[in-house]
Amino acid sequence: MITGRLIHPALLSALASAGHGARILIADALYPHTTGVAATASRVHLNLRAGMVPAVDVLEAVAETVPLEAATYMRTAEGGTSQPVREFQQLLASYQHDGGAAVSWSSLERMSFYDACREPDVCLLVATGEVRPYSNLLLTVGVP
Repeated sequence: MITGRLIHPALLSALASAGHGARILIADALYPHTTGVAATASRVHLNLRAGMVPAVDVLEAVAETVPLEAATYMRTAEGGTSQPVREFQQLLASYQHDGGAAVSWSSLERMSFYDACREPDVCLLVATGEVRPYSNLLLTVGVP
């Protein structure tokens, strides 16, 4: 019996397979889920309907399950940080405990972000129902 909060079997399996340095993409509903990652990446579809499941909820479940060392987000068209990304940053800051290192943050413009997500070290795409633009986050699994 699973005693943690994350109970989605396919997501648990994919996270268990992601070792140190593997990258995980949490993608909003607008992201090209079919072509936006390498063919070898697992895909977990949590996009039940618009707004469900929100990207921040997926991030929380992932952060509770695997250690994270880095996060890269897609900059807005104006070169800024979206409201969802600010929520992601706040959430991950709350997971820095027990003397652990903070998640390092970086950003890429849209096309460079797509290129980074198609790299072979991206092992998982989690499709969310998040409809707010620029709600994509590329995470790097760290060392516990």
